[in-house]
Amino acid sequence: MAYEYKVVPAPKKGKRGNGLRKSEDKFAHALAEVMNELGAEGWEYLRSDTLPVEARSGLTGKTTTFQNMLIFQRIKEDTQSDPEVVSVEEITPSHAPLLPSAAESQDIPEHVSAETAPINSPREVAAE
Repeated sequence: MAYEYKVVPAPKKGKRGNGLRKSEDKFAHALAEVMNELGAEGWEYLRSDTLPVEARSGLTGKTTTFQNMLIFQRIKEDTQSDPEVVSVEEITPSHAPLLPSAAESQDIPEHVSAETAPINSPREVAAE
């Protein structure tokens, strides 16, 4: 599934609304408006990040400020259609090689006797 992303600056000031007196309520209202507008367009809120932004200061100077960004994602338009339904019978099984059981993997091969088998070292098993 492929996604596309949209990054927008977070509001810096609150927005007036009915019954909103505190600055934090006005800010929450402004933030909710941005999120609801993008949500109506199909964008899903992912997270917010504070990122550095380099800006010019005077003629030759530069200064770094930090900007709060809101990050949204949605499934790309060309992949949003429903995937084709496939029945279980249509799926071709893939066969992995069979692994030996735990008991078989501990057996000493016939060409190695118990007396000549090294103790406390990895056993080499010849392919049969």
